[in-house]
Amino acid sequence: MEVLAIIQARGGSKSVPRKNIKPLAGKPLIAWTIEAAKQAKTVTRVIVSTDDQEIAEVAKEWGAEVPFLRPAEFATDQAKSIGLLEHALNWLMEHENYHPDIVVQLKPTNPLRRAEHIDDCVRRFLSAPGHDALITVTLSPAHPLKTWKFEGEDLSPFIPEEVFGLKEAAKQPRQSLPPAYVQNSCVHVIAPATILEKHSSIGTKIRGVIMTREDAINIDTAFDFEVAELLMRKRAQNV
Repeated sequence: MEVLAIIQARGGSKSVPRKNIKPLAGKPLIAWTIEAAKQAKTVTRVIVSTDDQEIAEVAKEWGAEVPFLRPAEFATDQAKSIGLLEHALNWLMEHENYHPDIVVQLKPTNPLRRAEHIDDCVRRFLSAPGHDALITVTLSPAHPLKTWKFEGEDLSPFIPEEVFGLKEAAKQPRQSLPPAYVQNSCVHVIAPATILEKHSSIGTKIRGVIMTREDAINIDTAFDFEVAELLMRKRAQNV
């Protein structure tokens, strides 16, 4: 069983310059994800897809393969992940005749995700044949039934009342509403056919795995780095 972990790390980052190799708790940010992927018992190969030579060198130093540099067209702010996934699989097929059975998509911006999370997700995906993908989620911090949209200067429920049949859902106690979850991008397990044949990174038949918000923190700003540092120290003290 070939399980390929693809870590995506482009060079451009507007919120935090050079974010993917910025030091976090003594290591480049990307190193935490490389280590988790390499420690995962279910993963057989770890590669980094990047458009940036410096990120490529750092990734190699921490034990990942960088068999190619990602074309610039798949590394823009607007580029969707399906493009880089298709490029990676097609490149590996063409140049190495390599055909993984499962793809695990990982992002460096989730440094508190551990090897156990990856293994759990891969095993859950394998236990449910016929699914296109598996994603990790966390409880949504803002319930969608409590959100609004503007129509001119007036507000109306973002989700119309008739969708769930709940009158004035925004005024209901959160506990009375159906739980809502948001994708956290920590672990994304995908069947290669979903990528290459359906040209999608998620498909239509999707499994979900719930993670805690602490494990699923996503680094997007300088403040997120500070929070992650605190959580890393807390975790180290509890080991």
